[in-house]
Amino acid sequence: MKNLLKKGLSLALLGMPIWTVAQQKNVLFIAVDDLKPNITSFGDNFAKTPNIDRLAKMGVVFANNHCQQAVSAPSRASLLTGTRPDYTKIWDLKTLIRDKNPDIVTLPQYFKSKGYFATGTGKIYDSRSVDEGSDVVSWSDNFLFEGDESLYNKNFPLPILHYYQNPETRALAEKYMKEAEEKGKKNYGIISYTLDFIKPSTECEDVPDNAYVDGVIGLTAQNKLVNLSKNKEPFFLAVGFKRPHLPFVAPKKYWDLYKREEIKLAENQRAAENSPLYAYHNSHELRSYTDIPPLESYSDIESDLMPEAKQRELIHGYYASVSYIDAQIGKLLNTLDSLNLTENTIIVLWGDHGWHLGDHGIWCKHTNYEQSTRSPLIFAGTGIKASVNNSPTEFVDIFPTLCDLAGLEKPKILAGKSLLPILKGEKNSVKEFAVSQFPRGKRMGYAFRNERYRYVVWLNNDFRSTQAFDEKLVTDIELYDYQADPLETKNLADDKEYKSVLEKMEKLSLQFFKQQQI
Repeated sequence: MKNLLKKGLSLALLGMPIWTVAQQKNVLFIAVDDLKPNITSFGDNFAKTPNIDRLAKMGVVFANNHCQQAVSAPSRASLLTGTRPDYTKIWDLKTLIRDKNPDIVTLPQYFKSKGYFATGTGKIYDSRSVDEGSDVVSWSDNFLFEGDESLYNKNFPLPILHYYQNPETRALAEKYMKEAEEKGKKNYGIISYTLDFIKPSTECEDVPDNAYVDGVIGLTAQNKLVNLSKNKEPFFLAVGFKRPHLPFVAPKKYWDLYKREEIKLAENQRAAENSPLYAYHNSHELRSYTDIPPLESYSDIESDLMPEAKQRELIHGYYASVSYIDAQIGKLLNTLDSLNLTENTIIVLWGDHGWHLGDHGIWCKHTNYEQSTRSPLIFAGTGIKASVNNSPTEFVDIFPTLCDLAGLEKPKILAGKSLLPILKGEKNSVKEFAVSQFPRGKRMGYAFRNERYRYVVWLNNDFRSTQAFDEKLVTDIELYDYQADPLETKNLADDKEYKSVLEKMEKLSLQFFKQQQI
C-alpha cells in the first residue's frame, strides 16, 4: 500500500489523480454495433434512451466524435489498437489484424498485462478480423462472442438464422435449410443458401429480451460482473451489443415506444451538388435482405428512392433496436450499483460508426459523410466532470484516455490523444480535427472534420497516408459547412466565398499526412 500511495503521489505531482492508481479502477467497456447518435442526450428528442441518458449525466458526452473508417472490422481494429487503418492495414472485412501486425498490443491485452482480469462477451472485435477466440491473447479467459447460450429464454426456441423468432420466418427457413441439405450443402453453405430466400430486414415479435442474442449478451455480462466483483484484481469487462445492426430485430415493447406515423424521413435524399458520385454507394448491405424492393440502385438518387412505407419501417426498426440495447445497458448500470462497483468503475460507451437512414438516398454506412462517420462516445466515472463536449474527437483517443484514467503508462505507438483534460474540465478541446477514411475501388478518401467543416480529399493509385503525399494523385475535393448546410446539400470546394476555409483545411490535411509517413 505504501508503494501504491507513493506512486499515486508522484502521479498527482504530474497532474494525474491519485485514485487512478491507489484504487485500481475497473473498466466497463460497452460497444454498440452501428450506433449513430439517435440518443436523447446527443440531441435526438424522438429517441427513447433513458439508460444511455443516465450514463451521459454521469460523465462527458462527446457529441462530435468520429470513427476512423465507417465499417465494422477496420473501425474496431483501429479503436482496439489505438492506431489508424493505414497502420493496421485493415480496410476490409476479411483481413486478420495479426496477419498484418502479429505483435501489436490491443487495449484489453494491454490492461491484462498490467494486472487486470480482461474478459468479455458479444461483438468487440469484428469476428472476421480475429481468430475464433476473438483474439485469444487479448483475454484472461474464454471470450463469449454469442453470450452464454444457456441464458436464452426457455419458453422460446433459439433464434433461427441467428436472429429471428417469427414463426413464419422460422417455417420458411427450415424449408430452405432442408432443401439446401438435399442439394449437398454443408455448414455455413446451408445458412448462406437459406438467406438467399428468407432474410427479413426487420422483426417485431412479442418476446422477452433474452429470446434474442442481445438480451443474452446482457445477461451474460451481468453474470460476469457478479463473478468479477469477487476477484481481488481489477477488471476490464468488454460488452459488445449487436443491434442496431441489421436486421432490426427487437421485442415488440420497444417498437411500441414509437408511433410510425410520427417518424420523419431523411430531409435530403439527394447527392450533394458538385460532389463525386463515387463517394456514395448503392446500399448493397441493405439490398442483401429479401424484403427490400429490387431497385436498380439507391444511388441513382434522382429517381430510385426507397418507397416511403419501407423507409418508415426501417427507421422505426432502427429506433426500436436502439431502445432495446438501451434497456440492456440499463441492466448493466443497475448491476454495477447493486454490487457497489459504480464508484470504482470507469465506463466508456461507443458505437463503431454511424449509419445512413436515407440521407443522400442511401442506407447503411460505408461513406466519408457525417451520418456515417459520426458515432457516440461517452466516458463516465468518479472524478469525471459531467458535460457535453462539441470539440472533434475520434475513436483512437479511447486507448490513451483509458490509460490515463487507470493510471497506466501509455504505449508510444498510439495515434490518438488523451481526453483526460476534457474529462477533468481543464480544457474544451485537445485537437483541431478528427480523421476518417474510406476506400472506393482504387481511390482512398480522407475526411477531416473540425467543429464546423468537413474537408475530404480523394486520391488514386492506392495512396495511403503512410506514404509521401503527392498532389498529382488528388482526384476530387469536398468541403461542407455544417453551420450553414447541416444536410450536406452542396460541395463548397469550388465556392469562392470558402477559399480561405478550403486553404486552411488543406493545410491541416497536409500536416496530418506528413505526420503519418513511415
